[in-house]
Amino acid sequence: MKRVRSLRCPICRKIVLAGEPEYPFCSERCRTIDLGKWASGGYVISSPLNDPENENPEYPSESDEKPN
Repeated sequence: MKRVRSLRCPICRKIVLAGEPEYPFCSERCRTIDLGKWASGGYVISSPLNDPENENPEYPSESDEKPN
């Protein structure tokens, strides 16, 4: 027996099967709501945290600069 992949619609939380045309959303309405949230800035991708070990040594940070 083959398992059917499913998940919950990110907007209304209804279960959606992978083969449905609007997957991963349950409907065009939920897809449009999600797009509107991205367009209006409701969702944001956070900027990466600066890791001191991975910083480029060519560009010293302000704390590395010596006073004149």
